[in-house]
Amino acid sequence: MKKKRALSGIQPSGKLHLGNLVGALSNWVKLQDSYECFFFIADLHALTTGYADTGKLKENLMDVAIDMLAAGLTQEKSTLFVQSDIPEHSELHLMFSMITPLAWLERVPTYKSQIEELKEKDLGTYGFLGYPVLQAADILIYKADVVPVGQDQLPHLELTREIGRRFNNYYKEMFPLPKDLLTETPILMGLDGRKMSKSYGNTINISDPPDIVRKKVMEAITDPARVKKEDKGHPEVCNIFAYQKFFNKNSVKQIEADCRSAKIGCVTCKKMIAEILVSYLAPIYDRRKALEKKKDDVLEIFKSGGIRAQAIARQTLTEAKKAMGII
Repeated sequence: MKKKRALSGIQPSGKLHLGNLVGALSNWVKLQDSYECFFFIADLHALTTGYADTGKLKENLMDVAIDMLAAGLTQEKSTLFVQSDIPEHSELHLMFSMITPLAWLERVPTYKSQIEELKEKDLGTYGFLGYPVLQAADILIYKADVVPVGQDQLPHLELTREIGRRFNNYYKEMFPLPKDLLTETPILMGLDGRKMSKSYGNTINISDPPDIVRKKVMEAITDPARVKKEDKGHPEVCNIFAYQKFFNKNSVKQIEADCRSAKIGCVTCKKMIAEILVSYLAPIYDRRKALEKKKDDVLEIFKSGGIRAQAIARQTLTEAKKAMGII
């Protein structure tokens, strides 16, 4: 039986962090065995919020490519490529923009929330507003069956289906409407209790050496009401306890009880999870160090994947152009 096709992308806005790993990459690695996978570096999407400063874009792209391979993605099991290497994405995006109502874009929940979150940036651009249209082109040009996403991306995927449905109704029934493949991993918050984000400087990067991982964990915010070890803890509001729940499942009940009774303090709890994280990240870190010495090989993997991806994208674009009467 032919495998269903899965597709997803990740922005090169800097080195990937623990949240990216457990929320996306680890899931992608598992999908490789059961789906025909297409995973790409979304450098065009990075421009939607980072267009004013692109000085580190190439460096970030390389970092993300290395991180993806270090996490366990392989060219044997997946088609790995860079978004901007496939100009067909941009052309289909332009075609879709002609049929996408403005109101559909303005009601996407992340549109207003990101403008609020990134107040320091001028996001009053078509590129930012039209981000979901480009995303629809990314997905539909490969006629993906499923898209692995987090809960926050569901409105974007629904808009992709709406655009595909609108095209199918106007011109030709050619785009399958992709289903979501929800990741079961809860969102990992940053070390300061906010969303884990490079812009907040609250991340543990998967490229961080062990000593940096330990240092970051020891500086993390815990229960704000617990000043002394003798104070009883409230693990439900402690960010480090959230890490214990995810990475230390076998001991989490005991840790919770010991925290509430003040049997263990925050320093002990931090040291415990720091060593667990160092061990968890060790094989990825080692693979990453090896890949950093083979950057030409890394680029070749993504170039080769781009050739395979473009063959499919070109065929779909030609079909879409014929349906619209352009050719």
